[in-house]
Amino acid sequence: MEEYVFFTKSAEETLKLAKKLSEMVEKSDVLTLEGDLGAGKTTFTKGLASGLGIKKNVNSPTFTIIKEYKGGRLPLYHMDVYRVEDADEDLGFDEYFHGDGITVVEWAHLIEDQLPSDRLDIQIFYVDDSTRKITMTPYGSHYIDICKELRNESISN
Repeated sequence: MEEYVFFTKSAEETLKLAKKLSEMVEKSDVLTLEGDLGAGKTTFTKGLASGLGIKKNVNSPTFTIIKEYKGGRLPLYHMDVYRVEDADEDLGFDEYFHGDGITVVEWAHLIEDQLPSDRLDIQIFYVDDSTRKITMTPYGSHYIDICKELRNESISN
């Protein structure tokens, strides 16, 4: 599977990349977020929410597992499954994955067996204090098209 690599040099650039992505996502899209603690997973999600037109403040759902944000072009379902005790437990993830909004799953490797096969896996890692390496791995033609368009927009800007 081809990977698409982006580098951002500030939190603002990470927000901007996520906003561009938000223009391309559709109902029932699933994005997974992995990476270093504090590298920008929630910042990326804030950019998605902003690009979708969601006005509510987005923060990590660490202790609630799932937060729902509405009021934008599409609802955003933000999951943090780090504290899910039993990865085999049915917590209704499918209802979100096939629902009316966009689902973002932090620490998705913990529920790998429950994830849809078509999705966009995103990894965010520190390069240095301000620079992040964001790697996107698309699974499915829809997500490949998104990554190609995102890469083309990034190159032209």
